[in-house]
Amino acid sequence: MAASIESLLAEIAGIEDPIDELQSLKTALLSIPLSALRDSVSGQRFNVIFSLLLSNEREQVELCVEILERILLALSPLSLAQTYRVELQGGLTHPNETVKILAVTQICRMVGHPEAATEILNNHDILGAVINCIGEENMAVAKQAIKSLSKLSHSKPGLDMLFQSDLLKVMKEVMTTSDIVRYRIYELVVEISSVSPISLGYCANSSLISQLIGELTGDDPLIRATAIEMVTTLATSQHGRQYLTQQGIMDKLSNMIIGAENDPFSSLYLPGLVKFFGNLALMDSPQQVCETYPAFQNKLLEMALDSDPAMIGVALDTLGLLGSTVEGKQVLQKAGEKFKAVLTRMSKLASFGATALRVRSLDAISQLLTLEPEEQTDDLLALTESWLHLLSNQPMDMIRNISTQPFPELHCGALQIFTAIATQLWGQKLMISTPSFMEFVLDRSLGRTKDAKDAKFELVGSLVGSSTAAEILGSQYYIRLKTYLREGPYYVTPMATVGTEGAD
Repeated sequence: MAASIESLLAEIAGIEDPIDELQSLKTALLSIPLSALRDSVSGQRFNVIFSLLLSNEREQVELCVEILERILLALSPLSLAQTYRVELQGGLTHPNETVKILAVTQICRMVGHPEAATEILNNHDILGAVINCIGEENMAVAKQAIKSLSKLSHSKPGLDMLFQSDLLKVMKEVMTTSDIVRYRIYELVVEISSVSPISLGYCANSSLISQLIGELTGDDPLIRATAIEMVTTLATSQHGRQYLTQQGIMDKLSNMIIGAENDPFSSLYLPGLVKFFGNLALMDSPQQVCETYPAFQNKLLEMALDSDPAMIGVALDTLGLLGSTVEGKQVLQKAGEKFKAVLTRMSKLASFGATALRVRSLDAISQLLTLEPEEQTDDLLALTESWLHLLSNQPMDMIRNISTQPFPELHCGALQIFTAIATQLWGQKLMISTPSFMEFVLDRSLGRTKDAKDAKFELVGSLVGSSTAAEILGSQYYIRLKTYLREGPYYVTPMATVGTEGAD
């Protein structure tokens, strides 16, 4: 096969219009498994294919790209760096976007390999060209460039090259292209910063982080919203949160929530601020975050009662996030009447809101009501039980009614709530005392989609796995639930057949 590839390459090199021969080469390459292809192409030079990229014929260029994708994938990153570094560098500035994507993707492979990365680090021009690719209009090219530089920064030599050479100047020049490109550079910097305290130090010393933080208080509310998203990502690492606290950024963001009262455009960035503190509470301590930044909790409860669907949606998601932890539940309970009003609103949204908000309400309610077995103290069980009864005078009927509506996502959301209370003693007592509820659980004809069957199976599994279910539900239902579990989620009940005697 190596011989036929060689002969095809020779043919291609000798003719003016090689479309048919390129097609034959592509077919030959695709017919060889990648592991075997490595042996077939090693030692051969494919400069002729790279040279054919310098054409205005789109079909020819795209065929060459497909051929090179296959060939280069078969080569090791080190072999690529040693053999085709110059050709791939040329590809980074090619007018055809598929060529650029090919080049930057292969460079991304190289920088992920220690020895190949060294070859790239020794080539300042390639790295400059990769940085310039972040400014490309095509998002796929820019994303691969960001990924490549992020990988490169996992080593000290990579960090030194990016932040302690004139490549930093190249980055800052590329940032001036547009708002979009500036935020792509911020995305790269935040990604690098999240790796380790050392990486964060390099980025902070470059002044790019302080530039990003400066955008939090800019005049454009949309730019502000994007900056908040970036800072939220930075806060996902412990060293990132520590840095933001030391720089006073947490206080600045809290003050932005307070100041939003007087900003007519605050709806553009307020959801991002609430998400930021919601994530912060989940990663650190809900009680500490809500006590240190009371503006966050006040705004969260206020947003849940808002009329703007965008505000309500983020509030619901954040309440679910906060209430998924025991500490978060206790913080919300301390809010007293304000939180009771929110639960009432969630109930109304779950029953009568727009479908998207109904789904998010059901999801938040299920998180608020969930207690792991080891969390089920008397106080917490009393808390979740009281919350369920704040939803409705007949909460089981309310949720079951939602589950019978012809929307699979509502059906699954309602079942999630039943699953949340299925391991709690009061929940099991409520299930067995609610007329026909256990028959509803065991009825396989309700919910025909895969997701619905999986959700019902999870509910049954939670009941069977509970140490109190056999006693509370009774042996008859418990045995039927165990049978349901044994048969699996997709079991189809056999249809009864009627025989006719004496028929000829």
